[in-house]
Amino acid sequence: MKKTALFIALFLCAGLYSQIKLPRLISDGMILQRDVKVNIWGWASPKEKVELDFNHKKYTAVTAEDGKWLITLPSQKAGGPYEMTLKASNTIVLKNILFGDVWLCSGQSNMELPMERLKYKYKDVIAKADNPKIRQFLVPDKYFFDKENSDFDSGIWIEANPVTVLQFSGVGYFFASEIYNKYKIPIGLINSALGGSPAESWINAEGIKKFPEYYQEYLKYKDGTLEKQIDENDRKISSNWYQLLNTTDIGLKNKWESPDFDDSDWKAMNIPGYWADNELGNQNGAVWFRKEFAVSKVNATTAKLVLGRIVDADSVYVNGYFVGTTSYQYPPRIYFFNANILKEGKNEIAIRVINNSGKGGFVTDKPYELTFGNDTVDLKGSWKYKLGARMLPLPGQTFVRWKPVGLYNAMIAPLKNYSIKGVLWYQGESNTKNPSEYAALMETLIANWREQWHQEKLPFILVQLANYMEPNSQPTESDWAALRQQQTNTLRIPNTGMAVTIDLGEWNDIHPLNKYDVGKRLALQAEKLVYGEKNLTASGPLFKSIVLKGNKLVLSFSDSEKGLAAKGGNALKGFAIAGSDGKFVWAEAVIENNKVVVSSMTIQNPVKVRYAWANNPEGANLYNKENLPASPFEVTVFSGK
Repeated sequence: MKKTALFIALFLCAGLYSQIKLPRLISDGMILQRDVKVNIWGWASPKEKVELDFNHKKYTAVTAEDGKWLITLPSQKAGGPYEMTLKASNTIVLKNILFGDVWLCSGQSNMELPMERLKYKYKDVIAKADNPKIRQFLVPDKYFFDKENSDFDSGIWIEANPVTVLQFSGVGYFFASEIYNKYKIPIGLINSALGGSPAESWINAEGIKKFPEYYQEYLKYKDGTLEKQIDENDRKISSNWYQLLNTTDIGLKNKWESPDFDDSDWKAMNIPGYWADNELGNQNGAVWFRKEFAVSKVNATTAKLVLGRIVDADSVYVNGYFVGTTSYQYPPRIYFFNANILKEGKNEIAIRVINNSGKGGFVTDKPYELTFGNDTVDLKGSWKYKLGARMLPLPGQTFVRWKPVGLYNAMIAPLKNYSIKGVLWYQGESNTKNPSEYAALMETLIANWREQWHQEKLPFILVQLANYMEPNSQPTESDWAALRQQQTNTLRIPNTGMAVTIDLGEWNDIHPLNKYDVGKRLALQAEKLVYGEKNLTASGPLFKSIVLKGNKLVLSFSDSEKGLAAKGGNALKGFAIAGSDGKFVWAEAVIENNKVVVSSMTIQNPVKVRYAWANNPEGANLYNKENLPASPFEVTVFSGK
């Protein structure tokens, strides 16, 4: 009996491995790269013959001892749809295949951010997003340290339509739309990005050796033991924190969400705002808010509640009915509910806000309102509030998924055989704590990826960090500005480009909603760098050279052939200079003969000049005549660097 069972097991196992298995990327609806040889690969039994039938031609391969096989197809022109048949002991037919241009979209949350988050800003765009020649493959968010993965555990190619486009990267979709509309070539997007990820997590194990500190950190996680310990500990700490919060929150016990609850002894606070700036002070835990409002008539079936952004989590009730919740601070709070919950006369909104660290409250300069039918209720102003539970801050997580090499192994390595046109990269926010190393990290990453794809000149187009945080009235130091300079330094690498977005951010939101212009500026870079539009001005002015004339600095810029301009027709702003003491002061700047002349009455011997050097350089207005903004920069006068 034991011999029979063993024979059956071996027979079944042999049958399993004799079946052709394809990677997730090689599937129905895929877009393959035009005008280059492309790989089709997979797995089967060792030494098994695999036959591929495509476009009336047959190609064969014999699997290696490890069961891997690879067939390279000759270059194909843009077009389709095609079918592809693969045969071994089984047959697989792949349908709806296009040849076009494939762009890898990577980085952190601003690349990952889906059209779903933009659906209210770009409602008309989404309604018209019906283009089967724009497709996306969404790489699952995973990390792995032990080795490079060979495949993903999920993922399919989807065509853009008003429903599926909500899953697309917003930046990626707007880029693809611009390129498709101009060249009518199918565009495939591989969306491989993860929020919060630093650059070092996207570099492979060999590449990260150039950074000993990161390499040693990677080695600590390689066998998975430390990762499991940290994850278990983080989960336990978080679970205990929220369990204690929920058991001690007197608001939950006493049903503070009830419209009949007597809140006459509660204190008042203006919303939007943070309770740390009010009488309550900087408390962590749960704080409840209540506001009464009047409705004269309910004339709609659906109501829309907009609550800007809330730090960190919220649960919302209208007249005692739960209408929505969000578990972390970044998404906009937009809740729809049945308008029958509303009633003529007095109504009540209650919000339970959980803040686990830092300042909790309602982000300012955001919309706070309730709409139903043609009526709108402004919810800004005085709200009543009370502390439900006071907690110590929740200890920060380790975020193992962001450690060096992990994302490369899980989210990039399985792509290496798949030919691509180029890379779109939107990342940097998570490296602002140490901006000085960023150019070196990016040089390593770009060389790393070009080597893995065997494309020495693989185009790499990055997005420079947008403006963010409160503006400063005086010249200041800025890690964000320093990182932007490092991003600009990356342009020294051949076949790279950069979309400047210093005018597209939001001071109070690290995820600005204007992704259309980001995608459009990336497309401009691609049109010039990749698609041969040599006479196109694809960038705003980039610093080129400096000349000292007396106490004046004369700055020259590239990408300004048609002329420089001060946007709005006002005087140039955003320039600062420093003498040998390194203290910067605002400077006067004027455009003369398509150059910028900078000077200051208080500094006779300038040593350095900066432009738009701040987290959020308010008022910086140097553009070219194509209405593209100049990149921020810092330059030392005599070195010109």
